[in-house]
Order: sequence, then structure tokens, then C-alpha cells
Amino acid sequence: MTESDLHPLLPALSDAVDGGLPTTVSELGSLIRIPSVSWDGFDPRHVADSAEAVRHLVESLGVFERVVVSTAPMPNGEHGHPAVLATRRARNGKPTVLLYAHHDVQPPGDADDWDSSPFEPTVRGDRLYGRGAADDKAGVMAHVAAIRALTETVGADFDLGLVLFIEGEEEFGSRSFAAFLEQHREELAADIIVVADSDNWDIDTPSLTVSLRGNVAFTVSVSTLEHASHSGMYGGAAPDAMLATMRLLASLHTEDGSVAVDGLGSREAPTPEYTEERLRTEAAFREGVRPIGDGPVLSRLWNKPAITVTGIDAPSVMNASNTLIPTVRAKVSVRIAPGQSAEESYAAIRDHLHAHAPFGAAVELGEPDLADPFLVDVTAPAVADAKDAMRQAWGSDAVEAGVGGTIPFVADLVEVFPSAQILITGVEDPDTRAHSPNESLHLGVFRRAILTEALLLAKLETRA
Repeated sequence: MTESDLHPLLPALSDAVDGGLPTTVSELGSLIRIPSVSWDGFDPRHVADSAEAVRHLVESLGVFERVVVSTAPMPNGEHGHPAVLATRRARNGKPTVLLYAHHDVQPPGDADDWDSSPFEPTVRGDRLYGRGAADDKAGVMAHVAAIRALTETVGADFDLGLVLFIEGEEEFGSRSFAAFLEQHREELAADIIVVADSDNWDIDTPSLTVSLRGNVAFTVSVSTLEHASHSGMYGGAAPDAMLATMRLLASLHTEDGSVAVDGLGSREAPTPEYTEERLRTEAAFREGVRPIGDGPVLSRLWNKPAITVTGIDAPSVMNASNTLIPTVRAKVSVRIAPGQSAEESYAAIRDHLHAHAPFGAAVELGEPDLADPFLVDVTAPAVADAKDAMRQAWGSDAVEAGVGGTIPFVADLVEVFPSAQILITGVEDPDTRAHSPNESLHLGVFRRAILTEALLLAKLETRA
């Protein structure tokens, strides 16, 4: 890349990002301290406090005409968690850019698994640790800092239209998202949508996410007995629910760990080189553990289905008695390949579970959370703009990457705004450990992600 390839505002934007970085990191730390877990069973006041903190940050930018905290109804009629919505109208033919992130976080899990308190931001080396440090309060702050750098460089009287949408329940399945889109359709309309909730190839190489697996999540209850019975008196003849559950869940996979559910499809697509050794390192395999599935590693992660049992309700070892358990409940998460709908996938796994119920056990599935997969149109002009901004901000070419995870609302955005160009970016890297203990943000990646977005906005603003 020669000097003539660089945007003329890159040096000024870089100085603005660097000058504001200490403040940005401090503001991110303040957000981390708010335990804004959106799951049932956690205090919703913390999510409301987080929304107010974000609203204050957004208002302080001084560039938006309107900043509100808003909620929308979920399918059950109850209102979801609060989101922050800020709008600024485009002028003189400039496009409108919608910047998305979310301020809610996953539960912290067992505090003993953290090296520092999950809601106390802690810097160790070049990483900032804490729940939400990367996913996705850093996405929130990347937007705030990019707008701040743009304003410092070109002034507050720019023509680019901006919409900032900071959701409050992404980690809870975005259950009110569709209603929120309908409720605020006019304000959310945009030409380009930037979703800052993904990761990067490594700490030196940016990624533009071009495919997402979908997700089907539900509980399954397996019942064999009307009540618990003495395992010595009836064990060996009466089927207990734990045995039935283990047999049923085991039927979901083949011997090599591939998904064994008829009707769950795969997608054929080329993938970059990614070794099993890198997988072992990044996924923290224990010594001697082998990968599961078949085919190229990234094809398994991006283009094939995966089924994970993420929780089981059963007596703990400490509370175990010598009884046959009558009912066991498990939480199942199914990642589905791009090209297959969540509804179709749910029907396939529902039919499989009923067909494979051991010993005539009663199998009951809870109401599912469904999220469709998504493929980005890589021919869109905004994709080229984003990759060029990454090249200039990072000093290396971006990888067009798939993601094995799911961003549930992206398909909803596309359905409501079919002409919008979608860009999925992010601040994470392979060591981030999003959703896990010791979640962290690499501060160098954070700085380059902010500069990328600031440069993208500047390119759109200054283009004739």
C-alpha cells in the first residue's frame, strides 16, 4: 500500500483516536462495572442503568438530533430491555449509516473461574478484562469513539446521516427486536448498517464477517417415572430419566462427533487455511483431546451444523441420593448452516428427538428461540469501502470470514431494510473468550477497530 492509497484524513483521524483512547477505555470501564445481564433471573434494573449510561455518552457527542431510551414488546406481551436510539438526518445527498452494538452482557458464571472480578475492569498486559469488555460494550464504545474522532477531525456540522442503535437484550435472544424495528422503522432506515459484534482473524489481521450460522435453542424434558424410586429395589428393570436422557442426547452425534440429525444441512464454500493445531490452541483443548467432526476445520465451524448441550437440570453430586430420577431437563443449542431456515432446522431436530426417545420415555420440548443464518452480499460497495478502511487502519488486508456463532437480529434487519448494505465488524480476537470466564479485549485491536470505523465514516462523508 503506497502513500497515495491512503485517505487524506487518515493521519488526523489516527491522532484523534489515539488522543481520545485513554478516555474511551475509562468510559468502557465504567460500562463494564454495570452488571447488565439481560437473562431472566437477573435484576433488570442493571440493564436500565446501563442504557442510561450509554444514553449519557451518546448525548455528550453533541451530533445527534434525538437520543431516546426505548423498549418494545416481546411475543409474550411483556416489554423487553431498554435500547438506546440516536438519530441524525443526512443532508446534501449523503448516505445514512446505522451503527449497531448491544450493551447487555452474558451472566458472569462462577466468580472463582475469573482471575479478577468479572465486573471490575482490570488491565493485565495489553488486555482489558471483564464481562462485556469485548462482547459488546467495546462495540458500543467503538461507535462512540469513532464518531468522536470524526467530529474532532471534520467538525460537528457534517452531512452524513447517522443512526446509533444500542440494543439491551441481544444476549437474551433479541426477543423484542422485531417489534422494535416495526416501532422505529422510520428512524432506523439506513443505506449502510454496521454491526459491531464479531471478531477478527488475529490481533494483527482484521476480519469482515461474511457469513453467520443460525441458532435454534430450546429445553428438552425427558420423563420415565411418576416419582423417584429406590435404585436398589428397582434399578436394572425400571428406566430412570438420566439414563434415557443420556441415550437420547447421545443419538444427536455420530461416533466422530458429527451431527447425526437427518434434515440438518451443510453449505459448500471455500475456507481459509486453519489447522487443527490452531484449533487446539484457540479452543484450549486439554492434552490428548481430539477434534470432532470431519472436513476442513473452518467448514465445520462456519458451514456445518453443530449441537451443544449447554446445561442439565439434575441432582448435583452432593445432593445425589440412591434413587431413580423421574425427570431430567436439558438445554440444547443447535447452530445451523447458512442456507437453511431456523424453522426447518427446529422441525428436523424436534422430529429426531421424538423418534429416538429411549424406553418409551416422554419427551417434551420447550418453546424454542429461533435465529436464521445470514450471508453478506460481498459485492456491495460498502464491503469494498470497509475492507479498504481496514487495510489502512490495520496495515494488513482483511480476511472475509465466517462465524460459527449467531447474531440473531441480522436476518430481521435485512427483512425490514432489504436494500441496506450490511457490514459485520467487531473488536474480538481468538483470545477474547466472549461468554466465558476471563473475557477480555485486546487494546491494540480496539484502537484499530475504532480507527477503521472512523475512517469508513470519513470516506462516506467526504466522497463527492
